[in-house]
Amino acid sequence: MKQARTLRSFISASVVASTCFLALCSCDKKEKPGASFSKADSLTETFLTLQDSMVASWNAMISDDDTKIKAMHHLLHQLSVLNPASRDELKVFEGRVDGLVSLRYDQRTMSDTEIVSEYDFASNALVSELVSLAESQPEFTSDKALQKLVDDIRDADLRVDNYRDEYDANASRLNQFIEENGIYLKATEEKSFLEKRPLFQMASDP
Repeated sequence: MKQARTLRSFISASVVASTCFLALCSCDKKEKPGASFSKADSLTETFLTLQDSMVASWNAMISDDDTKIKAMHHLLHQLSVLNPASRDELKVFEGRVDGLVSLRYDQRTMSDTEIVSEYDFASNALVSELVSLAESQPEFTSDKALQKLVDDIRDADLRVDNYRDEYDANASRLNQFIEENGIYLKATEEKSFLEKRPLFQMASDP
């Protein structure tokens, strides 16, 4: 009887030990793929975060540029109200302001220095001419709305370089990450997403 109990105890202990061993082996096998997946997932998450930062800085820059263009349109409207005789001349300015959007670079064409330079030349010329035209009006010194539009245009024009510097900083961080980790991301990201982004700094270099 005592021997039977001992045998049953031994068998039970053996079963428990075997079960634990198999469970440990199973866990060990599952951890390795999990660890590998976590690394790839972490790299992808970092890549997307850097990309989001770059896109956010780009969108902020374009939004501010759109605001400047709208302010130009509002200024031309105010000038036409103040000076109806100049409406034909102001329509020419309207056409030039409308053309800015079609001239503007995007995240790929900005690698072409001529496209960026052409847009900057057209935008700077309009800012200079419209501000001078507004300030030459007799009503300018007393017209707060006109003064505010001029200030808005000037301020937005002065912010361009800051926005471009911020975009370049974010794009540079993304480019460095792609250079260091692109080989690990090839399996999870499309090739086009892993291409390095052009910088304004490159476009402005001689």
